Amino acid sequence: MDKREELVRLWFDMWLKKKNLGIERVFSQDAVYIESWGPAYQGADKIQLWFEEWNGRGTVLAWDIRQFFHKGDQTVVEWYFKNAMDGGKPEAFDGISLIKWTQSGQICFLKEFGCNLGRYDPYQAGPVPQFREETALWF
Repeated sequence: MDKREELVRLWFDMWLKKKNLGIERVFSQDAVYIESWGPAYQGADKIQLWFEEWNGRGTVLAWDIRQFFHKGDQTVVEWYFKNAMDGGKPEAFDGISLIKWTQSGQICFLKEFGCNLGRYDPYQAGPVPQFREETALWF
Protein backbone atom coordinates (compact mmCIF):
# COMPACT_ATOMS: atom_id res chain seq x y z
CA MET A 1 0.00 0.00 0.00
CA ASP A 2 2.87 2.37 0.76
CA LYS A 3 4.17 2.09 -2.83
CA ARG A 4 0.71 2.88 -4.22
CA GLU A 5 0.34 5.90 -1.96
CA GLU A 6 3.85 7.02 -2.90
CA LEU A 7 2.97 6.93 -6.63
CA VAL A 8 -0.26 8.88 -6.08
CA ARG A 9 1.65 11.48 -4.07
CA LEU A 10 4.25 11.67 -6.85
CA TRP A 11 1.49 12.27 -9.43
CA PHE A 12 -0.05 15.09 -7.36
CA ASP A 13 3.40 16.55 -6.71
CA MET A 14 4.10 16.67 -10.45
CA TRP A 15 1.10 18.97 -10.88
CA LEU A 16 2.15 21.19 -8.00
CA LYS A 17 5.69 21.49 -9.39
CA LYS A 18 4.54 21.66 -13.05
CA LYS A 19 7.21 19.06 -13.83
CA ASN A 20 7.12 15.50 -15.17
CA LEU A 21 8.86 13.53 -12.44
CA GLY A 22 8.06 10.11 -13.93
CA ILE A 23 4.67 9.76 -15.60
CA GLU A 24 5.94 6.55 -17.23
CA ARG A 25 6.56 5.09 -13.72
CA VAL A 26 3.10 6.02 -12.47
CA PHE A 27 0.93 4.97 -15.44
CA SER A 28 0.92 1.81 -17.55
CA GLN A 29 1.33 2.31 -21.29
CA ASP A 30 -2.38 1.54 -21.88
CA ALA A 31 -3.72 3.48 -18.86
CA VAL A 32 -7.05 5.29 -19.06
CA TYR A 33 -7.52 8.60 -17.19
CA ILE A 34 -11.01 10.16 -16.95
CA GLU A 35 -11.38 13.68 -15.55
CA SER A 36 -14.41 14.57 -13.41
CA TRP A 37 -15.87 16.84 -16.09
CA GLY A 38 -15.60 14.46 -19.04
CA PRO A 39 -12.26 14.42 -20.91
CA ALA A 40 -10.63 10.98 -21.13
CA TYR A 41 -7.04 10.18 -22.04
CA GLN A 42 -5.98 6.79 -23.41
CA GLY A 43 -2.39 5.73 -22.83
CA ALA A 44 0.58 7.12 -20.90
CA ASP A 45 1.73 9.16 -23.91
CA LYS A 46 -1.63 10.97 -24.09
CA ILE A 47 -1.65 11.51 -20.31
CA GLN A 48 1.80 13.09 -20.62
CA LEU A 49 0.66 15.29 -23.55
CA TRP A 50 -2.32 16.50 -21.49
CA PHE A 51 -0.11 17.13 -18.45
CA GLU A 52 2.40 19.20 -20.41
CA GLU A 53 -0.22 21.13 -22.41
CA TRP A 54 -2.40 21.91 -19.38
CA ASN A 55 0.55 23.12 -17.32
CA GLY A 56 1.37 25.57 -20.10
CA ARG A 57 -1.92 27.37 -19.50
CA GLY A 58 -2.79 26.76 -15.87
CA THR A 59 -1.40 26.21 -12.38
CA VAL A 60 -2.41 23.77 -9.67
CA LEU A 61 -2.38 25.78 -6.44
CA ALA A 62 -3.25 22.92 -4.08
CA TRP A 63 -3.91 19.19 -4.35
CA ASP A 64 -4.16 17.93 -0.79
CA ILE A 65 -4.72 14.26 -0.01
CA ARG A 66 -7.21 13.71 2.79
CA GLN A 67 -7.24 9.90 2.94
CA PHE A 68 -6.67 6.62 1.09
CA PHE A 69 -8.78 3.46 0.93
CA HIS A 70 -7.32 0.23 -0.49
CA LYS A 71 -9.07 -2.98 -1.53
CA GLY A 72 -7.47 -5.59 -3.73
CA ASP A 73 -6.17 -3.97 -6.91
CA GLN A 74 -8.05 -0.72 -6.27
CA THR A 75 -7.42 2.48 -4.33
CA VAL A 76 -9.71 5.42 -3.61
CA VAL A 77 -8.11 8.76 -2.79
CA GLU A 78 -10.08 11.63 -1.24
CA TRP A 79 -8.58 15.07 -1.96
CA TYR A 80 -9.02 18.84 -2.14
CA PHE A 81 -8.01 20.57 -5.39
CA LYS A 82 -7.49 24.24 -6.30
CA ASN A 83 -6.26 25.64 -9.61
CA ALA A 84 -6.18 28.80 -11.68
CA MET A 85 -6.05 29.00 -15.45
CA ASP A 86 -3.93 31.78 -16.94
CA GLY A 87 -5.98 34.97 -16.70
CA GLY A 88 -8.76 33.24 -14.78
CA LYS A 89 -9.96 33.14 -11.22
CA PRO A 90 -9.06 30.26 -8.90
CA GLU A 91 -11.41 27.26 -8.76
CA ALA A 92 -11.54 24.75 -5.93
CA PHE A 93 -13.44 21.56 -5.18
CA ASP A 94 -13.30 18.33 -3.23
CA GLY A 95 -12.77 15.13 -5.14
CA ILE A 96 -12.16 11.42 -5.20
CA SER A 97 -10.07 9.34 -7.57
CA LEU A 98 -10.93 5.70 -8.21
CA ILE A 99 -7.71 3.92 -9.20
CA LYS A 100 -7.03 0.41 -10.53
CA TRP A 101 -3.50 -1.00 -10.43
CA THR A 102 -1.59 -3.40 -12.66
CA GLN A 103 0.15 -6.41 -11.12
CA SER A 104 3.45 -4.53 -11.57
CA GLY A 105 2.16 -1.61 -9.47
CA GLN A 106 1.28 1.03 -12.07
CA ILE A 107 -2.02 2.85 -12.50
CA CYS A 108 -4.00 1.34 -15.40
CA PHE A 109 -7.28 3.21 -14.74
CA LEU A 110 -8.10 6.45 -12.92
CA LYS A 111 -11.51 8.13 -12.78
CA GLU A 112 -12.06 11.40 -10.90
CA PHE A 113 -15.26 12.54 -9.21
CA GLY A 114 -15.79 16.14 -8.07
CA CYS A 115 -17.92 17.75 -5.36
CA ASN A 116 -18.70 21.48 -5.12
CA LEU A 117 -17.50 23.34 -2.03
CA GLY A 118 -20.52 25.67 -1.99
CA ARG A 119 -22.79 23.34 -0.05
CA TYR A 120 -26.07 24.35 1.54
CA ASP A 121 -29.27 22.87 2.99
CA PRO A 122 -32.17 23.49 0.57
CA TYR A 123 -34.63 22.55 3.38
CA GLN A 124 -33.27 25.03 5.93
CA ALA A 125 -36.39 27.23 5.67
CA GLY A 126 -38.89 24.36 5.70
CA PRO A 127 -40.20 21.33 3.76
CA VAL A 128 -40.19 23.06 0.35
CA PRO A 129 -36.65 23.08 -1.07
CA GLN A 130 -35.07 26.45 -1.83
CA PHE A 131 -32.33 25.94 -4.41
CA ARG A 132 -29.77 28.60 -5.27
CA GLU A 133 -30.15 30.37 -8.58
CA GLU A 134 -26.67 29.60 -9.91
CA THR A 135 -25.04 27.68 -12.69
CA ALA A 136 -23.71 24.31 -11.61
CA LEU A 137 -19.96 23.79 -11.85
CA TRP A 138 -18.60 21.89 -14.81
CA PHE A 139 -18.33 18.51 -13.15
